[in-house]
Amino acid sequence: MHVGMGLFFQGLEPGRDDHDVVRGGLALADQAEPRGFDSIWTAEHHFTRYHMMPNPAQLLTYLAGRTTRVRLGTMVMVLPWHDPVRVAEEIAWLDSVSGGRVVLGLGRGLGAIEFDDFRLEMGESRQRFVEYAHAISGAFESGAIEFEGELYRQPRAELHPPAFTSFRGRTYASAVSPESARIMATLGYGLMLIAQKPWEVTVRETAEYRELFHEIHGEDPPAPVLVNFTTVDPDPGRARELHEQYATAYARSTIEHYGFTDPRLETVPGYEYYAGLRRNIEKHGLPAFNRFLADLQMGGTPAELVEQTVERVRALGAGGVLNLFAFGGMPQEVAQRSLDVYVEQVLPQLAAVDAFRDVGRVLQRAQI
Repeated sequence: MHVGMGLFFQGLEPGRDDHDVVRGGLALADQAEPRGFDSIWTAEHHFTRYHMMPNPAQLLTYLAGRTTRVRLGTMVMVLPWHDPVRVAEEIAWLDSVSGGRVVLGLGRGLGAIEFDDFRLEMGESRQRFVEYAHAISGAFESGAIEFEGELYRQPRAELHPPAFTSFRGRTYASAVSPESARIMATLGYGLMLIAQKPWEVTVRETAEYRELFHEIHGEDPPAPVLVNFTTVDPDPGRARELHEQYATAYARSTIEHYGFTDPRLETVPGYEYYAGLRRNIEKHGLPAFNRFLADLQMGGTPAELVEQTVERVRALGAGGVLNLFAFGGMPQEVAQRSLDVYVEQVLPQLAAVDAFRDVGRVLQRAQI
């Protein structure tokens, strides 16, 4: 199966300088290709230390020049925060200089602080995502971007250089709500699964998505990609400690960054799912929800992690897994040890399982 590395520049350690967090993440990134990972990914966030990465395309262009083989993925670029022309140009350029190694993950955003500081109306995000996504995906196939929508109007402008090859099969989106899932299926995108729901719900909704996609397009969607904040250690006790400390801290930072308990979610159009989530948190309590989010992440001894990963990837029909090794206030030496253990005792086993599974493979259109 496909096994990737994710980079998360999270500055939760007291007294650790932002620049040191960045240096630590880049040190991990430089190990991805020589140590056998199939891809490198990073997300987009702004204005806090939750994840310090304002432009995934910028980082991935840097990494394109330091690698020759690994695919380069965004998990995700948040379209409402960008000019679609710039996204199309930057990704097409990255695809050209990397020889077609880009895997594009897209999303519409959730953090209120990010919408506010960009001076954007959060309630417009779903419509902006749909219009921007149609324009950008069309540009990659045609070599020119143009669109006439309610919120976005773009006269025809050519991309030079154009995308290296088609983005069909290598475009993904994070979709949590049922409404978003239908949008992503219509656009022809695969699913990027960042755990927020009970496991059995994720499995069921992924299967429903596959059926919906096939109904719309007459073919299966790109195999989903599973994202995991990974803790691992050969010692069972130490493995439990790592999960308890760092997965829990990451989950807490997620709740805080996205404002899952913020009453504002009750009034923003397009975020009705999160309003329901907030009411569920109120019912069961914030500590219980924090524990729930943390325990959605896979971790344990190498044998346990192999077993969990294979089970989940197969249940989802996924192409593979993306692992993030530094998060939750984890010191650099702890992240490095987790990476070392994973590379030596987990990665070789996963790479040998279900070799047909892949992420970001260009699809040929079905013959109908």
